[in-house]
Amino acid sequence: MSASPLRVGIIGVGMMGTDHADRLVHRVAGAELVAVSDPDAARAADLAGRFDGVRSVRDPLELIAAEDVDAVLIASPGLVHEEQVLACVEHGKYTLCEKPLTMDSESSLRVVEAERNKAGRPLIQVGFMRRFDPEYAEMKRLLDSGELGRVLLVHNTHRNKTVPDSFRSDMIVSDSLVHEVDVCRWLFDDEIEAITVLAPKPTGKAADGVVDPQVAIFHMAGGGMATTEVFVNCQVGYEVRCEAVAELGNVTVGLGQNLFVRRDNHYGGHIPDDFRDRFARAYDLEVQAWVDASRRGEVVGPTTWDGYAATAVCMAGVESLATGRPVSVDMADRAEVFRGAGT
Repeated sequence: MSASPLRVGIIGVGMMGTDHADRLVHRVAGAELVAVSDPDAARAADLAGRFDGVRSVRDPLELIAAEDVDAVLIASPGLVHEEQVLACVEHGKYTLCEKPLTMDSESSLRVVEAERNKAGRPLIQVGFMRRFDPEYAEMKRLLDSGELGRVLLVHNTHRNKTVPDSFRSDMIVSDSLVHEVDVCRWLFDDEIEAITVLAPKPTGKAADGVVDPQVAIFHMAGGGMATTEVFVNCQVGYEVRCEAVAELGNVTVGLGQNLFVRRDNHYGGHIPDDFRDRFARAYDLEVQAWVDASRRGEVVGPTTWDGYAATAVCMAGVESLATGRPVSVDMADRAEVFRGAGT
Protein backbone atom coordinates (compact mmCIF):
# COMPACT_ATOMS: atom_id res chain seq x y z
CA MET A 1 0.00 0.00 0.00
CA SER A 2 1.24 3.48 -0.82
CA ALA A 3 2.61 5.39 2.17
CA SER A 4 1.07 8.61 0.87
CA PRO A 5 -2.61 9.42 1.45
CA LEU A 6 -5.02 8.98 -1.45
CA ARG A 7 -5.79 12.47 -2.76
CA VAL A 8 -9.52 12.51 -3.57
CA GLY A 9 -11.70 14.86 -5.59
CA ILE A 10 -15.50 14.81 -5.25
CA ILE A 11 -17.83 15.63 -8.14
CA GLY A 12 -21.33 16.63 -7.02
CA VAL A 13 -21.73 18.15 -3.56
CA GLY A 14 -25.44 17.78 -2.93
CA MET A 15 -26.67 15.68 0.00
CA MET A 16 -24.59 12.61 -0.79
CA GLY A 17 -21.43 14.39 -1.93
CA THR A 18 -21.43 16.63 1.13
CA ASP A 19 -21.89 13.60 3.36
CA HIS A 20 -18.93 11.89 1.66
CA ALA A 21 -16.76 15.00 2.04
CA ASP A 22 -17.31 15.00 5.79
CA ARG A 23 -16.65 11.26 5.84
CA LEU A 24 -13.35 11.55 3.98
CA VAL A 25 -12.11 14.37 6.19
CA HIS A 26 -13.23 13.07 9.57
CA ARG A 27 -13.83 9.30 9.49
CA VAL A 28 -11.74 7.68 6.75
CA ALA A 29 -8.05 6.91 7.20
CA GLY A 30 -5.47 7.21 4.44
CA ALA A 31 -7.36 9.79 2.37
CA GLU A 32 -7.02 13.51 1.78
CA LEU A 33 -9.84 15.56 0.25
CA VAL A 34 -8.21 18.03 -2.14
CA ALA A 35 -10.95 19.29 -4.50
CA VAL A 36 -14.70 19.45 -5.07
CA SER A 37 -16.79 20.34 -8.09
CA ASP A 38 -20.47 21.10 -8.62
CA PRO A 39 -22.59 22.98 -11.20
CA ASP A 40 -23.57 25.22 -8.29
CA ALA A 41 -20.21 26.96 -7.94
CA ALA A 42 -21.25 28.79 -4.77
CA ARG A 43 -22.24 25.52 -3.09
CA ALA A 44 -18.92 23.94 -4.07
CA ALA A 45 -16.98 26.95 -2.82
CA ASP A 46 -18.90 26.92 0.46
CA LEU A 47 -18.13 23.24 1.04
CA ALA A 48 -14.46 23.67 0.10
CA GLY A 49 -14.20 26.53 2.56
CA ARG A 50 -15.19 24.28 5.46
CA PHE A 51 -11.97 22.26 5.19
CA ASP A 52 -8.32 23.27 5.10
CA GLY A 53 -6.55 22.82 1.77
CA VAL A 54 -9.62 21.96 -0.29
CA ARG A 55 -10.34 23.93 -3.47
CA SER A 56 -13.45 24.16 -5.64
CA VAL A 57 -13.15 23.46 -9.37
CA ARG A 58 -15.85 24.65 -11.75
CA ASP A 59 -15.28 22.04 -14.48
CA PRO A 60 -15.56 18.41 -13.26
CA LEU A 61 -13.41 17.19 -16.14
CA GLU A 62 -10.67 19.57 -15.00
CA LEU A 63 -10.89 18.04 -11.53
CA ILE A 64 -10.57 14.54 -12.99
CA ALA A 65 -7.48 15.53 -15.00
CA ALA A 66 -5.75 17.37 -12.15
CA GLU A 67 -2.33 15.97 -11.26
CA ASP A 68 -2.97 16.30 -7.53
CA VAL A 69 -6.15 14.16 -7.71
CA ASP A 70 -5.39 10.45 -7.40
CA ALA A 71 -8.98 9.21 -7.22
CA VAL A 72 -12.47 10.55 -7.82
CA LEU A 73 -15.71 10.09 -5.92
CA ILE A 74 -18.67 10.76 -8.23
CA ALA A 75 -21.89 11.85 -6.49
CA SER A 76 -23.35 13.84 -9.37
CA PRO A 77 -26.72 13.10 -11.06
CA GLY A 78 -26.82 9.88 -13.08
CA LEU A 79 -27.33 11.74 -16.36
CA VAL A 80 -23.71 12.92 -16.36
CA HIS A 81 -22.09 9.77 -15.00
CA GLU A 82 -21.08 8.30 -18.35
CA GLU A 83 -19.00 11.31 -19.39
CA GLN A 84 -17.40 11.64 -15.98
CA VAL A 85 -16.65 7.94 -15.46
CA LEU A 86 -15.21 7.60 -18.96
CA ALA A 87 -12.97 10.60 -18.23
CA CYS A 88 -11.76 8.84 -15.07
CA VAL A 89 -10.97 5.75 -17.13
CA GLU A 90 -9.14 7.89 -19.71
CA HIS A 91 -6.96 9.41 -16.98
CA GLY A 92 -6.48 6.12 -15.11
CA LYS A 93 -8.14 7.41 -11.93
CA TYR A 94 -9.64 5.05 -9.37
CA THR A 95 -13.30 5.94 -9.00
CA LEU A 96 -16.15 5.37 -6.57
CA CYS A 97 -19.32 6.11 -8.55
CA GLU A 98 -22.61 6.42 -6.71
CA LYS A 99 -25.46 4.48 -8.27
CA PRO A 100 -26.63 4.34 -10.97
CA LEU A 101 -23.48 3.67 -12.99
CA THR A 102 -25.34 5.35 -15.87
CA MET A 103 -28.98 5.88 -16.81
CA ASP A 104 -29.35 3.08 -19.38
CA SER A 105 -27.80 -0.29 -20.08
CA GLU A 106 -26.21 0.76 -23.39
CA SER A 107 -24.13 3.50 -21.78
CA SER A 108 -23.34 1.30 -18.78
CA LEU A 109 -22.00 -1.36 -21.13
CA ARG A 110 -19.85 1.30 -22.82
CA VAL A 111 -18.29 2.02 -19.43
CA VAL A 112 -17.66 -1.70 -18.83
CA GLU A 113 -16.00 -1.99 -22.23
CA ALA A 114 -13.94 1.19 -21.79
CA GLU A 115 -12.58 -0.05 -18.48
CA ARG A 116 -11.81 -3.41 -20.09
CA ASN A 117 -10.29 -2.14 -23.34
CA LYS A 118 -8.81 1.29 -22.53
CA ALA A 119 -7.71 0.96 -18.92
CA GLY A 120 -7.00 -2.75 -19.17
CA ARG A 121 -7.62 -3.12 -15.44
CA PRO A 122 -10.42 -2.50 -12.93
CA LEU A 123 -10.73 1.14 -11.85
CA ILE A 124 -14.39 1.64 -10.92
CA GLN A 125 -16.30 0.68 -7.77
CA VAL A 126 -20.08 1.26 -7.88
CA GLY A 127 -21.74 2.62 -4.75
CA PHE A 128 -24.01 -0.24 -3.71
CA MET A 129 -23.16 0.29 -0.05
CA ARG A 130 -25.39 -2.46 1.34
CA ARG A 131 -22.69 -4.99 0.54
CA PHE A 132 -20.59 -3.21 3.20
CA ASP A 133 -23.31 -3.00 5.86
CA PRO A 134 -22.29 -5.32 8.73
CA GLU A 135 -25.73 -6.97 8.87
CA TYR A 136 -25.88 -7.66 5.13
CA ALA A 137 -22.23 -8.79 5.12
CA GLU A 138 -22.93 -11.31 7.89
CA MET A 139 -26.01 -12.55 6.03
CA LYS A 140 -23.91 -13.08 2.90
CA ARG A 141 -21.23 -14.90 4.89
CA LEU A 142 -23.81 -17.25 6.44
CA LEU A 143 -25.48 -18.01 3.11
CA ASP A 144 -22.16 -18.60 1.36
CA SER A 145 -21.08 -20.99 4.13
CA GLY A 146 -23.75 -23.46 3.04
CA GLU A 147 -24.96 -23.93 6.62
CA LEU A 148 -28.53 -23.18 5.56
CA GLY A 149 -28.41 -25.00 2.25
CA ARG A 150 -29.38 -23.45 -1.06
CA VAL A 151 -31.09 -20.03 -1.06
CA LEU A 152 -34.63 -20.37 -2.42
CA LEU A 153 -36.31 -17.00 -1.83
CA VAL A 154 -35.40 -13.47 -0.80
CA HIS A 155 -37.94 -10.95 0.52
CA ASN A 156 -37.03 -7.26 0.65
CA THR A 157 -38.77 -4.23 2.14
CA HIS A 158 -37.56 -0.74 1.16
CA ARG A 159 -39.51 2.19 2.63
CA ASN A 160 -38.78 5.91 2.77
CA LYS A 161 -40.64 8.23 5.09
CA THR A 162 -41.26 10.67 2.23
CA VAL A 163 -39.68 11.90 -1.00
CA PRO A 164 -39.98 15.15 -2.99
CA ASP A 165 -42.83 15.48 -5.49
CA SER A 166 -40.18 15.38 -8.23
CA PHE A 167 -39.53 11.71 -7.38
CA ARG A 168 -41.63 10.02 -10.05
CA SER A 169 -42.79 6.43 -10.59
CA ASP A 170 -39.86 5.35 -12.76
CA MET A 171 -37.41 6.73 -10.20
CA ILE A 172 -38.84 4.36 -7.60
CA VAL A 173 -37.44 1.62 -9.83
CA SER A 174 -34.20 3.23 -11.01
CA ASP A 175 -33.20 5.02 -7.77
CA SER A 176 -34.71 2.88 -5.00
CA LEU A 177 -35.36 -0.66 -6.26
CA VAL A 178 -31.89 -0.66 -7.84
CA HIS A 179 -30.41 -1.39 -4.39
CA GLU A 180 -32.50 -4.55 -4.03
CA VAL A 181 -31.52 -5.54 -7.57
CA ASP A 182 -27.89 -5.52 -6.50
CA VAL A 183 -28.62 -7.20 -3.15
CA CYS A 184 -30.41 -10.11 -4.83
CA ARG A 185 -27.74 -10.59 -7.50
CA TRP A 186 -25.16 -10.61 -4.70
CA LEU A 187 -26.99 -12.92 -2.28
CA PHE A 188 -27.95 -15.44 -4.96
CA ASP A 189 -24.64 -14.99 -6.83
CA ASP A 190 -26.79 -15.11 -9.94
CA GLU A 191 -28.30 -12.85 -12.58
CA ILE A 192 -31.91 -11.72 -12.73
CA GLU A 193 -33.42 -13.00 -15.95
CA ALA A 194 -36.90 -11.44 -15.69
CA ILE A 195 -38.69 -8.85 -13.58
CA THR A 196 -42.34 -8.01 -12.92
CA VAL A 197 -43.32 -4.74 -11.24
CA LEU A 198 -46.89 -4.43 -9.96
CA ALA A 199 -48.67 -1.78 -7.91
CA PRO A 200 -51.83 -1.40 -5.84
CA LYS A 201 -53.89 1.77 -5.79
CA PRO A 202 -51.34 4.42 -4.77
CA THR A 203 -51.15 6.02 -1.37
CA GLY A 204 -52.81 9.39 -0.99
CA LYS A 205 -49.47 10.69 0.30
CA ALA A 206 -47.81 10.30 -3.09
CA ALA A 207 -47.66 13.15 -5.59
CA ASP A 208 -50.28 13.15 -8.34
CA GLY A 209 -49.57 10.48 -10.93
CA VAL A 210 -46.92 8.69 -8.85
CA VAL A 211 -47.41 4.92 -8.49
CA ASP A 212 -46.38 4.23 -4.90
CA PRO A 213 -45.98 1.62 -3.42
CA GLN A 214 -44.68 -0.92 -5.92
CA VAL A 215 -43.96 -4.65 -5.66
CA ALA A 216 -41.24 -6.24 -7.79
CA ILE A 217 -40.73 -9.94 -8.46
CA PHE A 218 -37.32 -11.11 -9.64
CA HIS A 219 -36.82 -14.43 -11.43
CA MET A 220 -33.21 -15.53 -11.00
CA ALA A 221 -31.44 -17.39 -13.80
CA GLY A 222 -30.72 -20.32 -11.46
CA GLY A 223 -34.35 -20.75 -10.41
CA GLY A 224 -34.52 -18.60 -7.28
CA MET A 225 -37.10 -15.87 -6.74
CA ALA A 226 -37.21 -12.59 -4.84
CA THR A 227 -39.90 -10.11 -3.91
CA THR A 228 -39.42 -6.45 -3.04
CA GLU A 229 -41.87 -3.89 -1.69
CA VAL A 230 -40.77 -0.32 -2.39
CA PHE A 231 -42.84 2.35 -0.63
CA VAL A 232 -41.24 5.79 -0.75
CA ASN A 233 -43.97 7.77 1.03
CA CYS A 234 -44.70 5.40 3.92
CA GLN A 235 -44.75 8.24 6.53
CA VAL A 236 -43.14 6.03 9.21
CA GLY A 237 -39.40 6.33 8.62
CA TYR A 238 -36.61 4.69 6.62
CA GLU A 239 -37.15 0.93 6.86
CA VAL A 240 -34.98 -1.54 4.99
CA ARG A 241 -35.27 -5.26 5.69
CA CYS A 242 -34.15 -8.40 3.92
CA GLU A 243 -35.05 -12.04 4.60
CA ALA A 244 -33.33 -14.91 2.82
CA VAL A 245 -35.16 -18.24 2.90
CA ALA A 246 -32.96 -21.27 2.38
CA GLU A 247 -33.45 -25.03 2.45
CA LEU A 248 -32.47 -25.41 6.11
CA GLY A 249 -33.44 -22.08 7.66
CA ASN A 250 -33.81 -18.36 7.10
CA VAL A 251 -32.00 -15.18 8.09
CA THR A 252 -33.31 -11.60 8.38
CA VAL A 253 -31.55 -8.24 8.62
CA GLY A 254 -33.02 -4.83 9.37
CA LEU A 255 -35.11 -5.66 12.43
CA GLY A 256 -34.57 -2.56 14.48
CA GLN A 257 -31.06 -1.74 13.23
CA ASN A 258 -29.22 -4.56 15.07
CA LEU A 259 -31.24 -4.22 18.28
CA PHE A 260 -34.82 -5.47 18.25
CA VAL A 261 -36.07 -5.54 21.85
CA ARG A 262 -38.99 -7.48 23.32
CA ARG A 263 -39.76 -6.35 26.88
CA ASP A 264 -42.77 -5.89 29.16
CA ASN A 265 -45.27 -6.99 26.50
CA HIS A 266 -43.79 -4.52 24.04
CA TYR A 267 -41.32 -4.90 21.24
CA GLY A 268 -39.55 -2.60 18.82
CA GLY A 269 -36.47 -0.65 17.92
CA HIS A 270 -35.30 2.56 16.38
CA ILE A 271 -36.64 3.58 12.94
CA PRO A 272 -34.32 6.18 11.39
CA ASP A 273 -35.52 9.11 9.34
CA ASP A 274 -33.38 8.48 6.25
CA PHE A 275 -30.67 6.38 4.64
CA ARG A 276 -27.77 8.44 6.01
CA ASP A 277 -28.67 7.27 9.52
CA ARG A 278 -29.51 3.64 8.71
CA PHE A 279 -26.45 3.05 6.51
CA ALA A 280 -23.94 5.47 8.07
CA ARG A 281 -21.65 2.61 9.06
CA ALA A 282 -22.03 0.97 5.65
CA TYR A 283 -20.99 4.19 3.90
CA ASP A 284 -17.99 4.56 6.21
CA LEU A 285 -16.88 0.99 5.52
CA GLU A 286 -17.55 1.33 1.79
CA VAL A 287 -15.45 4.49 1.38
CA GLN A 288 -12.69 3.15 3.63
CA ALA A 289 -12.54 -0.04 1.57
CA TRP A 290 -12.38 2.03 -1.64
CA VAL A 291 -9.57 4.21 -0.29
CA ASP A 292 -7.57 1.22 0.95
CA ALA A 293 -8.01 -0.68 -2.32
CA SER A 294 -7.12 2.36 -4.44
CA ARG A 295 -3.92 2.86 -2.46
CA ARG A 296 -3.08 -0.79 -3.16
CA GLY A 297 -3.90 -0.38 -6.84
CA GLU A 298 -6.97 -2.60 -6.64
CA VAL A 299 -10.77 -2.44 -6.86
CA VAL A 300 -13.07 -4.12 -4.34
CA GLY A 301 -16.84 -4.24 -4.02
CA PRO A 302 -19.39 -3.84 -6.80
CA THR A 303 -17.87 -3.55 -10.27
CA THR A 304 -18.87 -1.86 -13.50
CA TRP A 305 -20.51 -5.14 -14.50
CA ASP A 306 -22.63 -5.00 -11.35
CA GLY A 307 -23.59 -1.43 -12.24
CA TYR A 308 -24.45 -2.46 -15.80
CA ALA A 309 -26.51 -5.46 -14.68
CA ALA A 310 -28.49 -3.36 -12.19
CA THR A 311 -29.25 -0.75 -14.86
CA ALA A 312 -30.40 -3.42 -17.31
CA VAL A 313 -32.76 -4.92 -14.70
CA CYS A 314 -34.18 -1.50 -13.79
CA MET A 315 -34.84 -0.66 -17.45
CA ALA A 316 -36.85 -3.87 -17.74
CA GLY A 317 -38.55 -2.98 -14.44
CA VAL A 318 -39.69 0.41 -15.73
CA GLU A 319 -41.15 -1.33 -18.80
CA SER A 320 -42.92 -3.88 -16.57
CA LEU A 321 -44.32 -1.10 -14.39
CA ALA A 322 -45.92 0.42 -17.50
CA THR A 323 -47.33 -2.86 -18.83
CA GLY A 324 -47.96 -4.94 -15.69
CA ARG A 325 -46.34 -7.90 -17.43
CA PRO A 326 -43.07 -9.76 -16.81
CA VAL A 327 -40.19 -8.39 -18.88
CA SER A 328 -37.07 -10.35 -19.72
CA VAL A 329 -33.78 -8.64 -18.90
CA ASP A 330 -31.70 -7.96 -22.01
CA MET A 331 -28.02 -8.29 -21.15
CA ALA A 332 -24.79 -8.80 -23.03
CA ASP A 333 -22.95 -12.09 -22.65
CA ARG A 334 -20.52 -11.53 -19.77
CA ALA A 335 -18.05 -14.15 -20.97
CA GLU A 336 -17.93 -12.52 -24.40
CA VAL A 337 -17.40 -9.02 -22.98
CA PHE A 338 -14.53 -10.18 -20.76
CA ARG A 339 -13.03 -12.72 -23.14
CA GLY A 340 -9.28 -12.75 -22.60
CA ALA A 341 -9.48 -10.37 -19.62
CA GLY A 342 -8.94 -12.97 -16.93
CA THR A 343 -12.12 -11.70 -15.20
